[in-house]
Amino acid sequence: MLERGRAGLLITDLAVGTTPATLYQQPGSAGPLVVVAHGFAGSRQLMQAYSLTLAQSGYAVLAFDFEGHGRNPVPMSGDVDAIEGTTQRLVDQTLQVLAAGRDLPGVGPGVALLGHSMATDIIARAAIADGAVGAVVGISMFSKAVTADQPTQLLVISGQWEGMLRTAALQMARLVDPAAVEGATVTAGDVTRRVVVAPGVEHVGVLYSGTGLREARDWLDATFGRDSAGPVVKPGLWILLLLAGIVVLFRPLAGLLPMGPARPVVPVRRFWAAALLPAVVVPVVAVLVYRPFLPVLVADYLMIHLALYGAVQLAILRVWPLPRMVWVAALALVVWGLAVFGFAIDRYAASFVPTLERVGIIAALALGTVPFMLADSMVAVGGWRRLVGRLLFLASLTVAALMDLDRLLIVLIILPVIVLFFLVLGPLGRWVARVSGAGAAGLGLGIILAWALGVSFPLFVAG
Repeated sequence: MLERGRAGLLITDLAVGTTPATLYQQPGSAGPLVVVAHGFAGSRQLMQAYSLTLAQSGYAVLAFDFEGHGRNPVPMSGDVDAIEGTTQRLVDQTLQVLAAGRDLPGVGPGVALLGHSMATDIIARAAIADGAVGAVVGISMFSKAVTADQPTQLLVISGQWEGMLRTAALQMARLVDPAAVEGATVTAGDVTRRVVVAPGVEHVGVLYSGTGLREARDWLDATFGRDSAGPVVKPGLWILLLLAGIVVLFRPLAGLLPMGPARPVVPVRRFWAAALLPAVVVPVVAVLVYRPFLPVLVADYLMIHLALYGAVQLAILRVWPLPRMVWVAALALVVWGLAVFGFAIDRYAASFVPTLERVGIIAALALGTVPFMLADSMVAVGGWRRLVGRLLFLASLTVAALMDLDRLLIVLIILPVIVLFFLVLGPLGRWVARVSGAGAAGLGLGIILAWALGVSFPLFVAG
């Protein structure tokens, strides 16, 4: 089902300067160009539902990775608080991709820009600067660049559960017609706006909504005088089923692993000490000692926080020396998490293969993730203990971010990645721990967590 959306398409990886990009098109087709841009901490892969749907409809789709994201080796840079800083660099990058796309073989007349979240402000500014962009599609859009007369052809798609962004989208339409409502198209002179809501989805789910995909295609068809009849590619459910299947298939494999030491039984009082003390102490200490040293947003802080958290818990648990390590089990967990699960993520959902620049970042993160997951695998024994321990850890990260919002706001944005890690890959560690011991589970999950965070954080160099 996932491969069906690619059937019959030419999918070509290419580079625009230092920007990695992917061109999707039908053989022999010469449709208008659609440049597709992802949001913050996203990548080309995250936008595949739109890229494949539009390519199946005859458009030439060029998706790319912003600086600091996905496979792009160039970090984001500049002043993130100034329009002429980081924003302008990303606008310039988009215009460069747009110019290169126009010259690609198989690209017909007409050009459009489509973007999600952070990219919506970038593509609005790029469309205004270019002057020849026929249509703009903003998904989960917020942009102060939108005025009553620019961009001229703008469709805004919001998820039903994106209340603030729905309000912002409606304000964009009401710049053209004060009586505009969701689901209606409004026009004033050369300016046309439409604001629609994708039902039952939020900030990520909106990228897989059939409503959003059809609205985007219809908007482009109306702009360029086309009548597309290709399939609407909706991979969301199939991605979830594939990833769930990969997780579940590991359970019988874990039963074949070598036996290891039993997980230590932690007395209730010691559990509460190990759960509560680091949650209270670590945010204060970590924020005080934190100084950026990695070329990536807040990964260095997270490494410090995790290392301190794990060290305090291991000290309270009195598990030194650590239990005997079953290396084969740890290796099996890492291979399944990175090669099997990671391959599926990278092909169908989000960038998971690190560039050379990210390898050192992953190694640095492992200095924090490994001790943290070793401690977690010993503390989180039993359903209620696991829930309490991890909720307190997430609370400690939230407290740290609130203590220093100027530097650590991104920690709040990255929290869902950690929650998903616990929910999706946590069971793999539990199955390994039951057979081969907590050491193998903690080491394996620690390496996988370092990798997942290392490929998720945007690279950034100030200045």
